[in-house]
Amino acid sequence: MQDKSGKGAAVGGDAAAAAQNPVHLNGHSTPSNGYSQGITPTPQQPSDSSAPFPGPPPAAVVERDQWGGKYEFLLSCIGYCVGLGNVWRFPYLCYRNGGGVFLIPYFIMLFVTGVPLFLMELSLGQYGSAGPIMVWKCCPLLKGIGIGMLCVSTLVCLYYNVIIAWTFYYLGSSFQSPLPWSCDALSNALICGNGTVGNSSMEGRHSPTEIFWNEKVLGVVNSEGLHDPGPVRWPLALCLLAAWIIIFLCMLKGIRSSGKVVYVTATFPYFVLIVLIIRGATLEGSLQGVAFYLTPDWSRLANAQVWNDAASQIFYSLGIGVGGLLSMASYNKFDNNVIRDTIVITVGNCSTSFFAGFAIFSILGHMAWRKGVPVGKVADTGPGLAFVAYPEALALLPGSVFWSIMFFLMLFMLGVDTLFGNMEGITTAVLDEFPNLRRNTFHKALFLGTLCFVFYLMGLLLVTDFILIYIFLEMYNTPLQYGSYVYPRWGKGLGVCMGATCCLQIPIWAIVAISRETGSLKERFKKSIRPLNSWRVNNSNRAAISEEQVEPEQVEAPYTVTLTDMDFTAMTWEMGSDA
Repeated sequence: MQDKSGKGAAVGGDAAAAAQNPVHLNGHSTPSNGYSQGITPTPQQPSDSSAPFPGPPPAAVVERDQWGGKYEFLLSCIGYCVGLGNVWRFPYLCYRNGGGVFLIPYFIMLFVTGVPLFLMELSLGQYGSAGPIMVWKCCPLLKGIGIGMLCVSTLVCLYYNVIIAWTFYYLGSSFQSPLPWSCDALSNALICGNGTVGNSSMEGRHSPTEIFWNEKVLGVVNSEGLHDPGPVRWPLALCLLAAWIIIFLCMLKGIRSSGKVVYVTATFPYFVLIVLIIRGATLEGSLQGVAFYLTPDWSRLANAQVWNDAASQIFYSLGIGVGGLLSMASYNKFDNNVIRDTIVITVGNCSTSFFAGFAIFSILGHMAWRKGVPVGKVADTGPGLAFVAYPEALALLPGSVFWSIMFFLMLFMLGVDTLFGNMEGITTAVLDEFPNLRRNTFHKALFLGTLCFVFYLMGLLLVTDFILIYIFLEMYNTPLQYGSYVYPRWGKGLGVCMGATCCLQIPIWAIVAISRETGSLKERFKKSIRPLNSWRVNNSNRAAISEEQVEPEQVEAPYTVTLTDMDFTAMTWEMGSDA
């Protein structure tokens, strides 16, 4: 008993000494009353002698929207990944790089680079429950990656909706009978000679579809080059305005509205592709087009360009590294099966690309048969395939007006779905930085409307009589020229600067993160790669971790812990048992 009482007296003395000395916590001095070692009262304490732990109140967290169901997320991601590139870029790359043999490096790149990076983006967004900028609180040194993603998404939104405007223009023109780019139209009678596309008089001359594309849509014949942009083409400007209004209305309520729209926009293109494949299979010469699409050239596997094209198509098609995937995943439930989603979306997307090739080349084969030329003479790359070769092929089909409407409606929905993802990356990043916008529906709608309007004004630069947007799409294929016009070096330099601006965000913000820390360079680097305590604050409203409390980074005010006799008794018993 003497030992215990002695120890108890020692404990009491220590308590008195501790009462005179403040305890430092997180850089703040906190006055102590008794022991301030963070000891909390036991549940058996009497209510009249216990004092609540007066810690700082948790920061107010604005609840984030969540997908209405797993199918909304899946369809949104599939719609985001399956875009215009699946229809016009993959089939041509497959043809240019050895036909069916291109599938070997394509699927190797899918599983070696595409699937791991896709899984990483979905996992990071879902776990951190934040957009492409805020999520990098997990490693402040890499914040520049998020800024770079935002820059890329902005550039993509600018040009991608211009392509949707082109599609909208063709869709509206498709309601005319006969189609304005067909030989049946009176305006094309002189161009087509006796009305047959395969007429020998057409050799060396532009076809009606090329004239419609260059003069009616792009208007390139009215411009001398980049130095002479010319006036805005108002028909395209109105189509661009309509496209941005549709985007605004679909995204007005965030994922609650866009998540419902994708049930139509993500599934309708598959219906059209199936119908086009069935129709194409019944046409003369379709097998010639399919054979041209799939015939393997095994020697192409030794060419590094083939592997480069395969890797670039995987990144382009899956939408990796631009923030859309990360943002959409941030609205998932915390325990969503992200591995299942990754496999379904990536394999589904790449299978769609391969599937679309049959629809494209079966009809191009029929077009080659009608014109009496090899398939290689009618296949083109980029916009030329979607807006020149394919409209011409559609004009040859019985019921051409119906098929043209279906095709361009499919392209329109493919483009809108992809733009949803890119816009979601931008809006999520801004709403994470300014969470008050989430609370006020009017302010959120005003922000989205302003963003769409600014993008529309900037997009007007791309619907004049030079063809800047076409240059950016074709910059991959050097030298830069359109027909006989060769673009100046500063035109290519402009594109290089755009890409460099996005990439430079990574080292710039890494330097900023390191400079904000204290200590030696090594210590600053260690601190800049350490996750902040608040980086998962958005998860505090998730059911899966509802009991988890997010602690603030710093204690904002001093506080006092009051201990009772029971605390001293428990400590005395504890010390006695240790002895």
